[in-house]
Amino acid sequence: MSSFRKALKSRQKNHHERSQPGFRKHLGLLEKKKDYKLRADDYHKKQNTLAALRKKALDKNPDEFYFKMINSQLKDGVHVAKKSTDEEMTEEQKKMMRTQDIKYIEMKRVAEAKKIERLKGELHLLDTDNKPKNKHIFFVDSKKKVQSFDLATHLNTMPELVDRVFNRPTIDTLKTKSIQGAVDPQSVEKLSKQRRHQYKILGQRIDREKKMFVISEKIQTRKDLQDKRRKIKVKNETKNSAAVYKFQAKRQR
Repeated sequence: MSSFRKALKSRQKNHHERSQPGFRKHLGLLEKKKDYKLRADDYHKKQNTLAALRKKALDKNPDEFYFKMINSQLKDGVHVAKKSTDEEMTEEQKKMMRTQDIKYIEMKRVAEAKKIERLKGELHLLDTDNKPKNKHIFFVDSKKKVQSFDLATHLNTMPELVDRVFNRPTIDTLKTKSIQGAVDPQSVEKLSKQRRHQYKILGQRIDREKKMFVISEKIQTRKDLQDKRRKIKVKNETKNSAAVYKFQAKRQR
């Protein structure tokens, strides 16, 4: 019973922290233990941070380099990545991404790709006005033969047909067979004009298909960014390519 009486809260004396003495009231409120604890914790936290930074500075490799050292700038005391001077999207891409759906854009891109293949099949990409970029290397036995080398003689054809890389007739073929096709200069010029026009259309369709592919990739990237998984940007977005992100691997069940 005596132990219970000693433990009884109502019989215990209330201990109060003393207040500021009267002759020190001009100094403000007396600091209590909880106030001192907050101040001490804050002080030790700052000291520990400074000690960690000093250790990091001592352990730093002088040859250490990251591209963010030159690709970032200090703004309001915070390092911020510099924005690229090149515009990431053209106005046409912005308008298309706002108004169109990815399925519609992909459908139009596939249609353009089919038209391109059909045009390539019609033109064969062979009879171009410019010389082809590919090379054909001939090997000879000596430097003397290199100086006297004649391509038309080596191919057994006429000099006017040397640049023709397909169906190049030989001299014997020209002697025995007649060449089929337009001979009239006006007809030849008309066919050449039509061919140039077709190649111009083909170039425009190839450019349009590339633009639609870029827009489709950018829309898909924005959809992928809605994923909650942790991600790292590998490559920034440009006019001709979408941004590339590396996502955290997710275990498949």
